[in-house]
Parts: sequence; C-alpha cells; structure tokens
Amino acid sequence: MSLHLTTLLNLSGVVVESWDNYENSVYFHLSIIATGIYCPYCRIYTEELHQIRPIIVRDLPAFGKEVYLKLPRRQFYCRCCQRYITEVLEFIDWRRKYTRRYEESIYQQVNYSSIEEVSRTHNLTVIQVKNIFNHVKKTSESIRN
Repeated sequence: MSLHLTTLLNLSGVVVESWDNYENSVYFHLSIIATGIYCPYCRIYTEELHQIRPIIVRDLPAFGKEVYLKLPRRQFYCRCCQRYITEVLEFIDWRRKYTRRYEESIYQQVNYSSIEEVSRTHNLTVIQVKNIFNHVKKTSESIRN
C-alpha cells in the first residue's frame, strides 16, 4: 500500500495497493477501505460479499500520461431484504467508465474548445467526448432543478 500515492490520488474511500507504469499510461490498482455497505433498501449494514468484478476507470491525466484506476466492483448480499446490492463509489457515476472529475474536466474543455480538439488531446473518440459532455450537462441540470 502506498500512502503517498493514495494522498496524491485524493479519492475518498480507496487506497493505492500498487501501480504499473507504461509508455503512455499509468495504472493504479486500488482497494476499498470499507468492509461493508448499508443496504439502500432496508438500511441494514452488511459485510456479506457476494462477488467482486474488477473494473478499469479513466482518471485525470498526470505527467503527460493517461491515468487508469483498476478497482474492485463489489456486490453484497443483504440477508434482511434478500437483495444483491452493488457498492456505489462517490467518485464514479453509475455505469460510467470515467471518474467524475475526469468527466468534469472534459466538459469544461469542450466549453472552451471543440469536441474534435478534446477528442484528439485525450485520445478519445468524438462519440465518447459527446457522451461525456451530455452526461455531465444532464447531471448538472438535474442538480440545479
């Protein structure tokens, strides 16, 4: 576990276990600090882990390299209401492949540049940039209303 990298990454609820450095990218292998979650249906705390599926999420670039986070997507079982609950991480929106701060950064860049330019800069397709832009716009509009 690297406390310095965990501090630099500045994401709540996770720690950096290890990292891999490649020519154009860096992968941080994260683990989640919490041992369980509160069931959103019955509000009972459960630590009964059903399954773990690793996911890879893109984060803000650093040192001229793309940054990816490899973290466990944990699913718990609640004995009280007999449901399976997937853990929600506060720095990633549901079913997204990017951190919130990365999506916010893309959104801001599109506001000051073009979608095509942001696409080239971040090595994303135009469709990916449009999807990120629309998602952030929709999310920010729903927060305001």
